Amino acid sequence: MSRPGFVLTVDERTPPLLMHSGESFKLQEFPLGTRVIYPPESLPGVVDIDETIENALLHPVDSEPLPALLRAGMKLTIAFDDLSLPLPPMRKPDIRQRILEHVLQHAAEAGVDDVELIVATALHRRMTADEIKAAVGERVFRSFWPDQLYNFDAEDRANLAHLGTTDSGEDVEISKRAAESDLLIYVNINLVAMDGGWKSTAVGLASYNSLRHHHNAHTMVHSRSFMDPRHSELHSSAWRMGRIINDHVKVFQIETTLNNDAFPSQYGFLTKREWEWSLRDQALFLGAKRGLDLLPTKQRRRVFQSIEAPYLVTGVSAGAVEPVHAETLERVHRQQLVEVDGQTDVLVMGLPYLCPYNVNSVMNPILAACLGLGYFFNMYRNKPLVREGGVLILNHPVPWEFSTLHHPSYVDFFDEVLSESTDPKVIGPKFEQQYATDPWYTHLYRTSHAYHGVHPFYMWYWCAHALDHVGEVIWVGGDRRAVARMGMRSASTFADALELARDTVGASPTITYTHNPPHLLAEVR
Repeated sequence: MSRPGFVLTVDERTPPLLMHSGESFKLQEFPLGTRVIYPPESLPGVVDIDETIENALLHPVDSEPLPALLRAGMKLTIAFDDLSLPLPPMRKPDIRQRILEHVLQHAAEAGVDDVELIVATALHRRMTADEIKAAVGERVFRSFWPDQLYNFDAEDRANLAHLGTTDSGEDVEISKRAAESDLLIYVNINLVAMDGGWKSTAVGLASYNSLRHHHNAHTMVHSRSFMDPRHSELHSSAWRMGRIINDHVKVFQIETTLNNDAFPSQYGFLTKREWEWSLRDQALFLGAKRGLDLLPTKQRRRVFQSIEAPYLVTGVSAGAVEPVHAETLERVHRQQLVEVDGQTDVLVMGLPYLCPYNVNSVMNPILAACLGLGYFFNMYRNKPLVREGGVLILNHPVPWEFSTLHHPSYVDFFDEVLSESTDPKVIGPKFEQQYATDPWYTHLYRTSHAYHGVHPFYMWYWCAHALDHVGEVIWVGGDRRAVARMGMRSASTFADALELARDTVGASPTITYTHNPPHLLAEVR
């Protein structure tokens, strides 16, 4: 289902448009004739969240009601999405907390006492105790942490189970506890169309041995796009693996969707069309921009990382994985789809301060590239917004800065790997195994809060489809050394970037600007 959304053509009356630039934002003049695509307005939330959750658990899709699946003496495992979702984080209580409390109440009433809760981190960093508490709530945290509530460890060989291989020869290896349970419940937040379905368990609870089959350059290049499961090799692989998982353990999927209320009222201007700003919105913008621009980087980052979004829940579905996910996608599309007529020569995007992999951390150059080329570029169905051979202009400072706590292998990847080649198809065979099996990176992943050693490769692979499709990527305001290390071009201003783009697409290119965030999904005709 497509929504009309709002598509604007810039003319003499159009005011400057808001553009994100990492940990700040600015007003930008666009050339006459530029097409601007705005996200649809926020859908209303459900009237009663607790009632909606109970209704989903008691009237699931293609499954017995949850109470009928629970019994005394059974082994119950509940897995849930980690801190990479949602973005920005939700205002408390988190929807995961609400659902977990309902599920655990049903389990207690059925006499289930063998219950474990697993944060489905895959190769992401371990969440801290405070981060987990924020997601699950004080009551659940106090009752289960740390022995029955814990982060998944993809390198704990004794607690992994190899369930077999798919018809395509893909290993399916996931959490042993999950695989040996009488019932596996997964609690998901579907922020974008890429999330959920079999990707939840087949990725979130999987080891490198499984993930390597779809987190690679070949699969990413042939995923067109990640936000359209029908044309994503990543999703095709995860679905094949999920069906193997389904042969071994009963999975009860719970998926939730949110509206576009991504910022609290003091930053509400970020989600409004500029000519609709009230005097209050204008004052808030000017005050926020001036204040942020005066702050040192660390304090500015702290301000942004403290933002909690007042999302409203637009729906909850539970039951068998695939029909549940079909309902979820319909709700995601109802909120995010915008019909767009045709492709463009130049696509412009402002990138915010946050991606799934720098929550409470630093947006390093690789993550900035992944956000722009891996996520925002792929926010389409049918075909990309920018034509093949076109130009992608991204606005972000791309700081040469890394968190040695969260992203230690990224530092070496940026220095060693990208200095030799930026081609995902070249660096994978040459370097991936070295990083994936490095004992120091593995130690930090298992005992500290570091992303797995192979993770920067995956982030670079996310860029593969965009790099294969566009003729050039230009960063406005990016650190020139960092941008050059990634094999891309820099420009000081947007006007300079357009001049560089004309070398690739000609003197009078069509230009499209996607006004993110919040999220939009372009239905390109």
